[in-house]
Amino acid sequence: MLLPINPINPEFRKIAQVVEVLKRGGIIAYPTDTIYGIGCDIMNKKAIQKVYRLKQMESTQPLSFICSDLQNISDYAKVSNYAYKTMKRLLPGPYTFILEASKLVPKIMITKRKTAGIRVPEHAICMEIIKELGNPIISTSAADLNGNEFDDPSLLHDYYKNQIDLVIDGGPVSGRASSVVSLIDDEPEVLREGAGDVSLFE
Repeated sequence: MLLPINPINPEFRKIAQVVEVLKRGGIIAYPTDTIYGIGCDIMNKKAIQKVYRLKQMESTQPLSFICSDLQNISDYAKVSNYAYKTMKRLLPGPYTFILEASKLVPKIMITKRKTAGIRVPEHAICMEIIKELGNPIISTSAADLNGNEFDDPSLLHDYYKNQIDLVIDGGPVSGRASSVVSLIDDEPEVLREGAGDVSLFE
């Protein structure tokens, strides 16, 4: 199902519809400030397993997730003073920060190093979904098996067909993935340079 939602002022009725799909263990595709993402409720283990199968990912490959704000991040990760100040300066924005995961993060999602990738995109649709759901949602790129990322929701919808319960059409996105920065032990390391400026960490 393809559901158009206003990316500036998301309609509450439609956000509630998306949240119902997530609560039932459904998989959604949604726009962010970088690319379209695929996700589910972080608290639904079966749904997370479906995302792994859909992306044909090994269970050892970590999945990132989206939080609503810094306070929400501190529930799911250990945030030092340095990490807090860094994220406060750059979020919401096109970054994925790697932090030490708290016990709230499902084991299925944590690396051997017990770290997690966390995003707070500057996109109203994502934020409204998370606020209404009350939990973070999984964030992995909506891409084909060759790694080509979709920036057009209708093409995404046609590609995945009934493998995804709901595709949100939030209009065009930048099409460039987030920058990934590890803040473990307060030693910043740029793991992927993407849409977010990483000169601060060089």
